[in-house]
Amino acid sequence: MVTGGAGFIGSNFIRYVLAQYPQDSILNLDKLTYCGNLQTLRDVEKDERYSFVRGDIGDRRKVQEILSRGFEAIVHFAADTHVDRSILEGSAFVKTNVLGTQCLLDAARQAGIKRFVLVSTDEVYGSALPGERFKEESPLAPNSPYAASKAGADLLARAHFRTYHSPIIITRCTNNYGPYQYPEKFIPLVLTRALKGQSVPVYGDGMQVRDWIWVGDHCAGLDAALRKGREGETYNLGSGNEWPNLEIARRILGLLGRPESLLTFVQDRPGHDRRYALDCEKANQELGWAPQTTLEEGLRQTVDWYSSNAEWVRHVVARGYRAYYRKHYDRRKATLAKVLEQGGKN
Repeated sequence: MVTGGAGFIGSNFIRYVLAQYPQDSILNLDKLTYCGNLQTLRDVEKDERYSFVRGDIGDRRKVQEILSRGFEAIVHFAADTHVDRSILEGSAFVKTNVLGTQCLLDAARQAGIKRFVLVSTDEVYGSALPGERFKEESPLAPNSPYAASKAGADLLARAHFRTYHSPIIITRCTNNYGPYQYPEKFIPLVLTRALKGQSVPVYGDGMQVRDWIWVGDHCAGLDAALRKGREGETYNLGSGNEWPNLEIARRILGLLGRPESLLTFVQDRPGHDRRYALDCEKANQELGWAPQTTLEEGLRQTVDWYSSNAEWVRHVVARGYRAYYRKHYDRRKATLAKVLEQGGKN
């Protein structure tokens, strides 16, 4: 079972596994929030080895019912992930990333799942100093509500391994890019705005350094962790492609033939980590995994994909806006109903 398989990395992982392992079948459990989209999986939806269930990982009864059908493994992607959104509304991230993961861990233990891979992030380590690379045993020091909620999920998974001997494996990856990424993330945001000739926002001075990994390389690393990883272990997955955001934006503009005058520097976000960097020697040695895609090749493929899939971008952005406004409309309506109810009583 894959959770959050209608999202960016999850959908690419589903596609990777179905292509690599003809004997495997996958059930995709996804709540279909604003960034989850079934159009992302149109090319596999008729594959008899693939099935989809709409549901929330925090719905204990539904998760238990699904797992009762019999699964060997869970690869857990489902999460709220956008740092900016977590700064505006952190409670939703705690609900999904912490409480949802706890629900899934409990259900997996009760169902006797043989393998549970928790897909985490390098952001749980916090900001790296110049020359520093985080190892798997480095202390967790998250600096955003999103990163803190992911660290909470990591610690819950670790506790389940220590307490219940659950077959947990944690992976922590650097910044992904590639096809089907929701356009609020940095690289597709730069791409989609530049394609329209719109201004491209860059936080602060743009010198925040990220290690950029092609999503296909990440999927290969996750697959290696699933099939070869040791229970109770954590594996860093990174590419060594460390570049400042500003340089990435300039490269994309160059590939598109757009002027750098589109770059617009905006106020930096609170608590913005300056640099992420991972030591991935453990994954290299134990899993036999290493990234294969250069930044030049990956960016070129990404630019080509978004240039050729404008309809997909329009569809997911429109759906995202509808989901966002519906959510806030329902919240306002519920608040108003509560106020009216209290007014009636008083």
